[in-house]
Amino acid sequence: MRAYRGELRKLVGLPAVWAAFAVGVVVPAAFTFLNAKSAVAAGRGGNTDIGFQELAFGVVGAVILGVVAVSSEYTTEGESAGGGRQITTSLTAVPSRRRLLIAKLTAVITVVATMAAVSSAVTLMTVEVLLGEGIGVSGVGRLPGVVLYWVLTALLASGLTFLTRNGILPLTVLILNTSVVTVTYLLAKLTPLAVFFPDLAGIRMFIKRVDLPVQLSPVTGGLVMAAWVVALLAAGFLVFRGRDA
Repeated sequence: MRAYRGELRKLVGLPAVWAAFAVGVVVPAAFTFLNAKSAVAAGRGGNTDIGFQELAFGVVGAVILGVVAVSSEYTTEGESAGGGRQITTSLTAVPSRRRLLIAKLTAVITVVATMAAVSSAVTLMTVEVLLGEGIGVSGVGRLPGVVLYWVLTALLASGLTFLTRNGILPLTVLILNTSVVTVTYLLAKLTPLAVFFPDLAGIRMFIKRVDLPVQLSPVTGGLVMAAWVVALLAAGFLVFRGRDA
């Protein structure tokens, strides 16, 4: 418990985490505002995924947080710390690498779940204000899927960063694939196997209409994404345990 509290304090003390929180809340709400305004102007309505599809883009905030939570351990500190890295201090306080990893990932889950809940509330409230459409019972049922998708994405990002020890590559790959050019979606046009990539499988937990060659159920999509996360975290832990600090 003490290790978890320490990791949580360390996480919320990082400026990049607050920037990630802002991105995670503002981006989907802004996209929803623009899309909903366009729908009102065109007299369109009835899009069951409006708000939810924008929350899929807002997961960029979770990506940033998941990467920074790990990469910050390997960033050289200032002169006052002797130019060392945070990981040395962390392992001195918590010598067990397994316990440190569990504490760190639990802290990531806590912050990302909170961010996803706040972002969902703001985004779906924007839909209701602009379109006058509540999300209904079925919409409420999709909210746990949003939170789980954000949490699993953050853990995926953390696992990749444990493998690379550097946040540049995971941030570049994951943010580009999420927000600019969805490479996995393009691959799905070439082979149905691409549907089983974690991002495409995961969005099925809360988005109903997706133009994909294979339509996974929400439960199947969640299980596929979770399997990717477990595999990457296991690989990341093995590398983390075997490397010198």
